[in-house]
Amino acid sequence: KAAIIHEAAFRQELLLCAILLPISFIISSSLSILTSLICSLLLLLFAEIINSALEALADQISTEHHELLGRAKDLGSAAVFLAIVIMILVWGNALYLYCYPT
Repeated sequence: KAAIIHEAAFRQELLLCAILLPISFIISSSLSILTSLICSLLLLLFAEIINSALEALADQISTEHHELLGRAKDLGSAAVFLAIVIMILVWGNALYLYCYPT
């Protein structure tokens, strides 16, 4: 609930997941592909929640620039980026298999 209220990025990613979830049932040709599609969406939300928690904690500890707090924020953002890359790869594979069935 806090992520929805306070984090715009989480709301955007939640909207993306709400759009892609029904599509996952249409394009998946097997249970394993469906599971991969849904897990990639959940991973994105998970990474964003962890990133938001790290940023909130860092901001609570100090509002001044601190090298380690900056690094923690950057690593949280990198985790979100990797989750996005994973989601793109999984969805790209599923779309390829949907468009070009073997």
